[in-house]
Amino acid sequence: MAETERENIRESTLEGLDTAARKGKHGGRPPVITDEMLHTVLRRRAGGESVEQIRPDLFIPVGKRKGHNPSVASIYRALAEHAKCEAYPEAVAQAHADFAALQADDVPGPRHAPSDRSPP
Repeated sequence: MAETERENIRESTLEGLDTAARKGKHGGRPPVITDEMLHTVLRRRAGGESVEQIRPDLFIPVGKRKGHNPSVASIYRALAEHAKCEAYPEAVAQAHADFAALQADDVPGPRHAPSDRSPP
């Protein structure tokens, strides 16, 4: 009996998550570092300032820590994520295309790496 109840709870939870995803709502916390904040950090770092000097001027716009400064670690994580996206733009574009295909219920096929061997 308890197993049936757990299964019912699991099914209703999955249905709720699916409904939320179709509406474009996803769980999780709001981002601490917004695109505008990242742009500011990149611009000021290009001008020679350190992250520690930039941090007091940044404020978290939403969430539990609204109005506080982000941590130095959060800023460095955002910079690392930005660098990763800049290093592999084709992978990011492919991931966005795959996600769009999944949203349209169109499952992408397997990707094949280009072969270095020429056909015989």
